[in-house]
Amino acid sequence: MQRPGLAGRCIILRFAKLPLLDDCPGRLAADTSPAKTVSKGGHAMRTRALTLWAVIGLLAVFGSVAWPQQKPQQQELRWGAPPIGTAGHKALVVLASLLNKEMPAYRISVLPTAGAIATVKGYAIKDLDGYYGSDIAFREFAKDTDRFKGFKARAQRIPVQSFWSNTLEVGLAIHVRNKDKIKSWADLAGKRVFTGPLPFDTRVQTERALAALGVKFVYPEIALPDVGSQLESGAIDATTIYTSSESALPPWIAEVTRAADWAALNPSPAEVATLKQKGFSVVEVAPQVYGRDTHTDKVIELPFYYGFDVSLEVPEADVYAMLGIIERHAAELAAADPTFSQVAKDMAGFQKRGIESSADLVPIHPGLARWLREKGAWDTRWDGNIAQP
Repeated sequence: MQRPGLAGRCIILRFAKLPLLDDCPGRLAADTSPAKTVSKGGHAMRTRALTLWAVIGLLAVFGSVAWPQQKPQQQELRWGAPPIGTAGHKALVVLASLLNKEMPAYRISVLPTAGAIATVKGYAIKDLDGYYGSDIAFREFAKDTDRFKGFKARAQRIPVQSFWSNTLEVGLAIHVRNKDKIKSWADLAGKRVFTGPLPFDTRVQTERALAALGVKFVYPEIALPDVGSQLESGAIDATTIYTSSESALPPWIAEVTRAADWAALNPSPAEVATLKQKGFSVVEVAPQVYGRDTHTDKVIELPFYYGFDVSLEVPEADVYAMLGIIERHAAELAAADPTFSQVAKDMAGFQKRGIESSADLVPIHPGLARWLREKGAWDTRWDGNIAQP
């Protein structure tokens, strides 16, 4: 409970017709004069006493009122996401909704960008407070190559691993009418293959795999909403397809399905062996994940790791708390978006695998290190790669 402020006390004194305080607004010189006696003798004394008791009563009433307090200021987090219609954007919307509810000291805004790579760059130059980072992007950043060529010199801060959220798994598809003509990835040599928008990490992963197999192709730049119609018309021979956590689809893939009857194009057994030999992980995704007939009994895809990350301006204790919130609500997150199914299944194990993909590329947030230590999943080989404030 608090005493009334200056304005409240001035109102009470005016009401009681007593002399005003020096700081009361509208105080006139006449206010400094003694209160006039309304009659001689004890009548004036009684009048003043009654007035004084009335003021005391009003002060007691005002003092018992809970005066509104200013709310503590929230820290805004501008969290970059890939474009609307992608797996990363959808996942961050779901995650931000949970964190805004469970971490009231923060207010998270989801900001779509041209692609995950743009979120990492926006973070590095301090245009964004959080980003969607992959092991592919971290490798390019650390080695100052490809999409990050020459960028490192401009960076005002380096990426930090905070929370590994999912894998994305890339594959390829062709129109079903060509499935007897194009039977392996080598058959795409010289063909028009849409590997994804230029800023996308999925494009980089797909092109790395084709390069590992020695497949040279023609890249057409296409807007995502037009991919299905381009495949249907024959303007392109193949397109990238991908899943998230081997269990969810980006919304734009559903648009391709509505526009064209496509078939998954799996690499041949010999190509799979070559890819594994050159360091690619390989997974088999059930056709049911795509919600349609892929004209194959499985879809062979190549995964890589993604995470939603923040800077050291979000302190260790808060990142540690954030990870605890995600773990407690992992099943809820996975129900809202299967992208979080890997985290729901084994969050500590997934964080460990994510770090293993990038431990020597960018530092680890101390909040993540603390959380993993408590889970018994920390590797002491990473001790020297914890980010320092």
